[in-house]
Amino acid sequence: MTGDKVLCASESTELKRYGVTAGLTNYSAAYCSGLLIARRLLKQVGLAEMYKANDDVNGEYFNVEDDMDDKRPFKALLDVGIQRTTTGARIFGALKGACDGGLNVPHKTKRFPGYVAGHIEVITNKRGKATDTEKVEATFDAKVHRQYIFGVHVTNYMNKLKKEDAEKYKRQFSQWDKCLTAAKAKTCEELYKKVHAEVIKNPDRVKKTNAKPVRKIVTPAPGLVQQNSKGKKWLREQKLNGEQRKARIAAKFQAAMAANQ
Repeated sequence: MTGDKVLCASESTELKRYGVTAGLTNYSAAYCSGLLIARRLLKQVGLAEMYKANDDVNGEYFNVEDDMDDKRPFKALLDVGIQRTTTGARIFGALKGACDGGLNVPHKTKRFPGYVAGHIEVITNKRGKATDTEKVEATFDAKVHRQYIFGVHVTNYMNKLKKEDAEKYKRQFSQWDKCLTAAKAKTCEELYKKVHAEVIKNPDRVKKTNAKPVRKIVTPAPGLVQQNSKGKKWLREQKLNGEQRKARIAAKFQAAMAANQ
C-alpha cells in the first residue's frame, strides 16, 4: 500500500567510469549493468564472499542455486514490465549478467541469443510438392550468446562497415573509436573483459559531486536576466505581487499624462 522499496539499483551510465563510454544501450552494456547490480547487492547484504561471480562466462546456463552454500543465495524475480520479451532482447542480457554476478534468478535459455525454437519442417520433392514433415528440435548455441555478451557482433559489424563505407563508419562509430583507444583495447571483447573484472572488483556506487552553477544577474527582477560562466543568457520572468502591479500601472499612467501635456 505504501509503494515499492528500492533495495539496490544500477544504470548503464555508471559504466562510463569503468571505461565504456559508447554503446550504453546494447546487449553487452545490459549484461554489464546486470553484473554490476548483482555484485553491488550481494556486497550490501553480506553475501559477496559466499557467492562469487561466474569466472567462466561462456554463454551457457548458470545459476548459483545449483551450487548452494550454507546460506541460501539472494533470490530475485525478473519483472519485464512493458518490455517486449522477444528472443535476444536486451533485458535478458541484464538477467544473464545478474545471474553470472551471483543472484538466484529463475530462468531458462529460451530467450537468449542463440536459441532456435523447435518447429515443423516441410519436406518437398523436386517439383516443390510437400511429401512429408519433419520435427526439428529446439537448439541453443551458447557460442552465439557469448558473442553478444562480449560485443563480438559489434566488432564484426565495425570491421565490415569500415571496409565498405569509411564515411558511414566514421559517423556511426567515432565514439567507439575513442572508447577503445582510451581503454587500450583493440576489440570490444577486450574492453568488456576489463569492464567485467573492474565491476567485480569494485561495484560500489560513486556519489556525484554536483557543483553549484555560477549565475550572474545581468538584469534584476521582475525581468530577471541571468548569465552563466560560458556567457549564455536566459530570461526568468517572475510574477508581480499586488503592490508591484499597482506601482507599474501608476507609472504608466503618469507617463501617459506627461506625454499628453
